Amino acid sequence: MRLLQLADRIGWDLVISLKLGLRGFQFSADHPRPGLAKVFLILLLTFTLWHPLLPPKIRHANLPAPPHRAKLLGLKAWGEPERKYGCILTPVHMNGIRTRRGFFEWTRGLLAVGGLASQALPLRSAPAPRDPAEDGQDYYDKLGVTKIINAAGTYTILTASTMPPSVQAAVARAAKHPVRLIELQKAAGEYLAGKLHCEAAMVTAGAASALTLGTAACMTVANQSASHDMPTDMAGLKNEVIVQKAHRYGYDHALRNCGIRFVEVETLADYDAGFTGRTVMAHFFNAAEAGQIGREEWIRVAHKHGVPCFNDAAADVPPISNLWNYTHMGFDLVTFSGGKGIRGPQNTGLLLGRKDLIAAAVANNCPFDDCVGRGMKVAKEQIVGMVAAVDWFLSQSEEAMQAEFQRRADRIAGHLKDVPTLQSRIVVPPVANQVPHLLIHYDQQRVKISPLAVAVQLRRGTPSIELNPATGVNEGSAGLPSDANTIVVGVWMLEPGEDMIVARRLRDVLTNAI
Repeated sequence: MRLLQLADRIGWDLVISLKLGLRGFQFSADHPRPGLAKVFLILLLTFTLWHPLLPPKIRHANLPAPPHRAKLLGLKAWGEPERKYGCILTPVHMNGIRTRRGFFEWTRGLLAVGGLASQALPLRSAPAPRDPAEDGQDYYDKLGVTKIINAAGTYTILTASTMPPSVQAAVARAAKHPVRLIELQKAAGEYLAGKLHCEAAMVTAGAASALTLGTAACMTVANQSASHDMPTDMAGLKNEVIVQKAHRYGYDHALRNCGIRFVEVETLADYDAGFTGRTVMAHFFNAAEAGQIGREEWIRVAHKHGVPCFNDAAADVPPISNLWNYTHMGFDLVTFSGGKGIRGPQNTGLLLGRKDLIAAAVANNCPFDDCVGRGMKVAKEQIVGMVAAVDWFLSQSEEAMQAEFQRRADRIAGHLKDVPTLQSRIVVPPVANQVPHLLIHYDQQRVKISPLAVAVQLRRGTPSIELNPATGVNEGSAGLPSDANTIVVGVWMLEPGEDMIVARRLRDVLTNAI
């Protein structure tokens, strides 16, 4: 009897294990319950091994059925059938499975869970090793393209930023399913407008595309036929865009794609007098380092004349709040790059602003044919990636981001502190790329290598490192002071651990030149 009680306990332990294995069982091809077959096999082998060893008298003995067994199986009371886990459970005790026939009848009922009745339950082996194809082939290596450490910043020529894991995952998931593009564009725009506290929004093929589409929108609002006529058939169309002379820049061409003509102004009086019946837009370059007219005055005068204002703030996050500061200030259109500080796909941008102007921009964009923006296609993956990047960016702590960038710059500076004559300081530009940058100076009479030569050596090394393009030049850029004796290190696009790689390489190059 003691042997039978021991076997009874073993059997019930396995029943309980099986019950727990069934708990939460999901009938899904993607998520089968891997432990079910193993539990069943253990139960089968255990019963098969101990049952024949028992004397017939004991083997057919009746056992008590204590109430705690009903509780363990989740039954209301012992002796009372209940539907549980998708099948009928009856008060099973050793009397019910005292023969092999009874045992197999009982287990057959369990196999009915999930539609497995009358089928053999295949034994599941250990999970197969991950197929390398799921991660994709490394086409940089296949094509012989050099991977770099980006100690420069979010420059297009260096493929800008890298997407955070959540954004990469969103892009990969979006690639698996076709959707209706116009529906996706509309839904993404509405979602982004709510997140960024503006009337309307759209995802564009980069900030330069947003400049073209925003200008096209202003042209269309002022000229009904502009969508078809731009940029070649401009006779009789209003097409003047007012801009401060100090705000002319390399991205003028994005506006000129719409067939506009710039009207340059310098003083506030010039600006007020510059509006005519042909004026369609007033353009402002947010990161311009010169110009006599500030943002608020620019908006006030334009609105007095009933003309929309466009602000190019492509590289001007962080701070995160800039994503709504300029629309709240009164700019009718604002653009940001998606692949810079927001860390979305490189070929995305945001165009935010007035609802009627965003609608006109959408009408001048892909997938519509007869318009200036037909070639500015944004794929479904990039639209979703831009939305995911905004979600990620808004979830970040401004203070935490800036503190991390500061720590990176400090670590690099600390590793270089004993290089003779070397001095370093950390600078945060006032508008564009408003994050800590490390500036390094030294006496080239003691350390006999120029900053430009340092940049070349780091670029040619392994791993290849790119320093900020302001390194070794007499004029800084985007608010970064520099001269021929300065190395500029951008730290905010470095991956974890890369700051010390940069530090060691800089130290090696500089100390070898002593």
